[in-house]
Amino acid sequence: MNSKPAGDGYWASRRVCVTGGAGFLGSYILEKLRRRGAREIFVPLIEEYDLVQHSEILRMLDNARPDIVIHLAAHVGGIGANRLHPAEFFYDNLMMGVQLMHESWKRGIEKFIALGTVCSYPKFTPVPFREEDLWNGYPEETNAPYGLAKKMMLVQSQSYRQQYGFNSIFLVPVNMYGPRDNFNLQTSHVIPALIRKCVEAKKEGKAEVVLWGDGSPTREFIYVDDAAEGILMAAERYNASDPVNLGSGREISIRDLADLIGRLTGYEGRFAWDTNQPNGQPRRGLDTSKAEALFGFRARTTFEDGLRQTIDWVLANQDRFAGGIPA
Repeated sequence: MNSKPAGDGYWASRRVCVTGGAGFLGSYILEKLRRRGAREIFVPLIEEYDLVQHSEILRMLDNARPDIVIHLAAHVGGIGANRLHPAEFFYDNLMMGVQLMHESWKRGIEKFIALGTVCSYPKFTPVPFREEDLWNGYPEETNAPYGLAKKMMLVQSQSYRQQYGFNSIFLVPVNMYGPRDNFNLQTSHVIPALIRKCVEAKKEGKAEVVLWGDGSPTREFIYVDDAAEGILMAAERYNASDPVNLGSGREISIRDLADLIGRLTGYEGRFAWDTNQPNGQPRRGLDTSKAEALFGFRARTTFEDGLRQTIDWVLANQDRFAGGIPA
């Protein structure tokens, strides 16, 4: 595997296309790119380009003329959204990724950074998840269509490197959280959903907050600023198609997570667990040793510090959003 630090001016001399650049993670990627000296960054807005459509991908690449593509765009959501829209999540993510990577290869683009998902891992993967375990079973059912669609970019990356010498990489991040996250309860992941529920329950004086499942599953999370740093370090230094995990190395149960967010938000009511709703994958925790060994990345933000910063942002921005909470 080839890994080498990027020299001075790496980003300044390259045109960069960041799909999903207007989103949560994308906003942090853009900030870091600018601080690294990137001068030409193209962000295809969803209102202007439907990247599920082949013709729109071609038009976007014509306009962007990138040297590097960072593909963050995804149709994504929590367990509820995955249960309601499995076909859309499969088709949209598959077509975006496969067609965009293919057209990037055809145009001789220098490097393609594909963002996968921890949902691609088999349901009963031994913890910590090692990259070698990605193919040792079927993903957890509620998000398998999404996870498998994203994992096809790994197959494509490895195939195109083998046959064409195309420089693409595939990163597997755990769920991210942080300021500017998606707090819409219909589509959000567990941390923003818990924060919103606790903040609203405290404000309204509710004695109880209802949560899905029984609280036993474990998850690993990475603060979004750390994730953005890891992605750009990989873009600069890593040049192989073997998948690489991006995580924080901390596993926590959903029950303990709820208690922690309750404490940090000052919510003093109780949590009621709706066991008629699914738990999702039993455990998630990544082996993150390859990211450090291959391109020097290690998450720096402690979990409690990251949660505090996220909650502080929510409380500071309530008045900007309908209903009092970012949606």
